[in-house]
Amino acid sequence: MKSLPNIITGLRLVLTLVVFLAMLGLKFDALFVWAMTSGIDPRTLGMTLYFTAFWGFVIAGVTDFFDGWLARKLDAGSTLGAILDPIADKVLVAGAVVGLAVLGSWMTALLGGLILFREFAVSALRETLAPRGLTLPVTLLAKWKTTLQLVALAAQIFVGGWGAWGLPADPALMTNAVKAADILLWLAAAVTLWTGVDYALAARKALKEAA
Repeated sequence: MKSLPNIITGLRLVLTLVVFLAMLGLKFDALFVWAMTSGIDPRTLGMTLYFTAFWGFVIAGVTDFFDGWLARKLDAGSTLGAILDPIADKVLVAGAVVGLAVLGSWMTALLGGLILFREFAVSALRETLAPRGLTLPVTLLAKWKTTLQLVALAAQIFVGGWGAWGLPADPALMTNAVKAADILLWLAAAVTLWTGVDYALAARKALKEAA
């Protein structure tokens, strides 16, 4: 039971690969040509890939809560888990961002690029501070930003497959749904960058105090 949190975190990494491949498959025309020549309905294939991408992402996002909760509940915290969990989070976000960008979402590519830049920059800061015995405590806002990122990206995937849900093909409704998803993504990017600046200032202060 002690290893269960790490197993769930590993599952998130596997699901990330499944999600990314499913999204990539939606853009892979040769796959649909093969489906037609094999007697498979291309629409059915497309919906299968889309639902795999969406629900795979949602399930992977939910595991982000459960692995930490189980680790605390079972008193099963470990060095491996502490390292693997944030990596799995970043890989999941990166996989969704790249997948949506491949599908043609320029806004996700732009804002997702900013989000990933912040994530890598903060990781670099931590690596720079670690040899000096300095750390950057995780802030409450930084904890929530990951949840906001996952909700925003799930919303982008959802509206990207509007017709697959059997929802009304109402242009006004679709436009409002897309706007809501975009607002969530802008908010996630803003909070992510804000926490990045916050960490940068904290790192600067720590280095000055150490000097």
